[in-house]
Amino acid sequence: MFIGHFGVGFAAKALAPRTSLGSLLLATQFPDLLWPTLILLGVERVWIEPGATEVTPLNFEYYPFSHGLVSAIIWGLMVAVVYLVLLRYVRGAIVMGLVVVSHWFLDLLVHRPDLPLYSGSARFGLGLWSTKSGTLVIEMMIFLVGLGIYFNNTFPRNDKGDWRLGCLILVLLGIYIANIFGPPPPSVTAIAWIGQAQWLLVFWGYWIDRNRVAVRVE
Repeated sequence: MFIGHFGVGFAAKALAPRTSLGSLLLATQFPDLLWPTLILLGVERVWIEPGATEVTPLNFEYYPFSHGLVSAIIWGLMVAVVYLVLLRYVRGAIVMGLVVVSHWFLDLLVHRPDLPLYSGSARFGLGLWSTKSGTLVIEMMIFLVGLGIYFNNTFPRNDKGDWRLGCLILVLLGIYIANIFGPPPPSVTAIAWIGQAQWLLVFWGYWIDRNRVAVRVE
């Protein structure tokens, strides 16, 4: 899953209005931000297998540290603790931790059975990637609902608050369509380096948040 995770990040702003959108996007993408580095280091493994699923040609062979459920819980706790220590915002820390863990459960919807609980465990996945139409419907629904919640709970300080958000939405949609309908990636190394660019989307969230204000701040 890709764009659906961002929907969760947008929606979480309603639960933690003092938390920056950038931080929420970091939390929702945390496993996918960690995964490319672990691939480059050889700690986790993925193969390009055209036809592996209708949506993605990737065969996720081994990735318990970034995408195992136990790891997701541990990362979620770590993110929550760091956030709490730095910002002293309990609600934000709880939401950040839960959003990190949500990544595994959203991936569970789309992955074939390749998501582990921990290294060496049985693997799980409901396999929505077996159909492009089903994947598009579910992911876009999550994304649009999340955006709607975000729009209802924030307002722009100025024009920048609108056009910066609008540009991010267009970029996310462009990446998503390219991933689904584009050709297979040229190599695993290319996947890992391109994956590092997701950090730019997180920074973009902070950039947006400087120009949008939460409707309610407890």
